[in-house]
Amino acid sequence: MAQIDRLLSHVIARGGTRLLMEADRKPRLELKNGEALDLLPNPLAAMMVDVLAGEVVPGNLKAAWQMEGKAEFERDLAGQVFRIRLSRDGGLPTLIAEWQGSASPQPSVVPAPVEVPSPAAAVPAPLASRPGGGHGHPLAERLFSALLAQQGSDLHCTSMEPPLIRVHGDMKELEGFGHMEPATLLEMMEAVATPIAWHHFQERHDADFAYAYEAGGCRLRVNYFMDRVGPGLVCRVIPNQIPDPDKLGLPNPIRNLCDLSKGLVLVTGPTGSGKSTTLAAIIDLANQKRHDHILTIEDPIEFVHPRKGCLVNQREVGTHTDSFKNGLRAALREDPDIVMVGEMRDLETIAIALETAITGHLVFGTLHTSSAIGTIDRIVDQFPADRQQQIRVMLADALKCVISQNLLKKIGGGRIASLETLFITPAIANLIREGKNFQIPSAMQTGRSYGQKLMNDSLVELIKDKKVEPMEAYLKCPDKESFIAACKRAGIPFDLRLGEIES
Repeated sequence: MAQIDRLLSHVIARGGTRLLMEADRKPRLELKNGEALDLLPNPLAAMMVDVLAGEVVPGNLKAAWQMEGKAEFERDLAGQVFRIRLSRDGGLPTLIAEWQGSASPQPSVVPAPVEVPSPAAAVPAPLASRPGGGHGHPLAERLFSALLAQQGSDLHCTSMEPPLIRVHGDMKELEGFGHMEPATLLEMMEAVATPIAWHHFQERHDADFAYAYEAGGCRLRVNYFMDRVGPGLVCRVIPNQIPDPDKLGLPNPIRNLCDLSKGLVLVTGPTGSGKSTTLAAIIDLANQKRHDHILTIEDPIEFVHPRKGCLVNQREVGTHTDSFKNGLRAALREDPDIVMVGEMRDLETIAIALETAITGHLVFGTLHTSSAIGTIDRIVDQFPADRQQQIRVMLADALKCVISQNLLKKIGGGRIASLETLFITPAIANLIREGKNFQIPSAMQTGRSYGQKLMNDSLVELIKDKKVEPMEAYLKCPDKESFIAACKRAGIPFDLRLGEIES
């Protein structure tokens, strides 16, 4: 049931004629005798009125509502018809629902309890990230259903090709769909996209947004693109349930990062290595254990964090802020205790994140690097030569941990993460300050009690525990020569020619 239906049910039950909802005012029920009643004890914020309207506005009117601030339509509640008018005056939304009468004989409507919707209940996804068409599309529903039924992580649709899904890391063709015609794909894409994302795709031939797939109990991170043949899309499954640290196998030193009062924590790895999942688990631990303000800046919003112990605000690049750097700069004025930056893409974003961490905030971020030590080099090399020494000093003071991870195919099915963890001790901070990053691996090997672990050590552990095949670990490790040496030291006679342990 949409949240507004709870209020409309009271219009019918109390013999009302009209419901008036204005930003920063209490919802008012007008009765036939001219009296008016307050349906809620507190005023509704403008955003909440926007959310309530966005849940019920038909798909063909969403663009008009988003762009022009006007929409008018009818809504049927158990046979009782309401005429709903939406308007936006001076940026503040107004919703008026007038009872039109009964469409057909129906059972009487029992009013649902009226309550102020919680953020988690009223906003299962950001307003601009809800399905733009409202009704979705039959082909999209079939594709998404097949993706989940086969436990796929990604769906790929390309013009003139059959749809494919990624299952446990391997691409697999979906049967029963045939080749996707460009016109069919475009029709489906328009129905699924938000108005803002569709406008962006028409202008620039690419777009990113999140789609709330309620039938599957998940969200989908969607990317639209054009190539030489025609339109295409890629969808990644994002479970509604926040990932469990136990199931992810996160060790205690990583879990304890949520207790830090300030500093910079980076999660790195290639695309599709599970960085967002690891970060979501750490943020959720902080949400459970602390009583602070968490602010996330993402592109698009992936895991939705309901309020637990912390107030959580999630902002989306392109919808709620122009860029990561603008959102991060504004965050300093929004009184956060924890800031999560979905991706640190450019020099300015990295610089602001460093300053935010140094000024007493806890900042989590991601980078596309293949090792913890390479992450430090990547950050320093982003800056001009005359600033690099200053950045090394700032990193030595602000950086608390770098987690570098990769996903590997698990023996017996599924995938498992290998984790390299670099915790910044005073000795390692001094090496960063002096630019002696090449000495950090030696310091990590002697500091295992702090939680330090090299990627090769993590891979060797997975092989010895019979969780990963040696060749799979070899293919995913960043330094293959040292990996073979690590296997020999661990007594694993890995034969590169066979890709397996010798008998």
